[in-house]
Amino acid sequence: MVQIEINNLSKKIKGVTVLNNVNLTLTGGKCYGLEGKNGSGKTMLMRAISGLIKPGKGTVKINDGILGKDFSFPPSIGVLIENPAFIDEYSAFKNLEILASINNKIGDDEIIKILSEVGLNPDDKKKYKKFSLGMKQKLGIANAVIEKPDIVLLDEPINAIDSSGVESVRRIINNLKSEGSVIIVACHDKEELEILSDEIYTIFEGEIVGHRIVEKENEK
Repeated sequence: MVQIEINNLSKKIKGVTVLNNVNLTLTGGKCYGLEGKNGSGKTMLMRAISGLIKPGKGTVKINDGILGKDFSFPPSIGVLIENPAFIDEYSAFKNLEILASINNKIGDDEIIKILSEVGLNPDDKKKYKKFSLGMKQKLGIANAVIEKPDIVLLDEPINAIDSSGVESVRRIINNLKSEGSVIIVACHDKEELEILSDEIYTIFEGEIVGHRIVEKENEK
């Protein structure tokens, strides 16, 4: 089962500290929530875990490998950070088909299944450029999770999504947990973050300033 160890992670951008001595251990089979104001460092932490930014100090260790030393990016990861972007002229299915061909791990059946799970019609020929914000977000989530990666990072996944879409996100996260994935979610909706997460970390000015375990109804 995958494990992420973050040790003394710090990062400055243009002289501004965006992450300050972050220490975390995250294990597979759980969803970890990140809460904090805009600019607190949630997205920057996700970028560091995904390899999109390099630490100024400290390390991100994934199982037995150190990110940036043993591999440039985590070997198995799905990411939705900020606004998803796809090819404007292609449908949801066609966009995922092209992306799936990179690793060649999945076929049409898996694409159809995940599109249906997020609430998109696999047979819809509508071009991405004509999608609503909610449809774009759903496709971004589908792309992040379609290969059932070991690590899934979701930044504001329920943004612009309707209630049925929110339920779908919950089901998808629970399925990924059962597969042993580490899921990290940032969400401004505190109630939804509690529902999605097993543990929640509070970030303020790039530092972890709080941690709590979420008690679920069926655990009471």
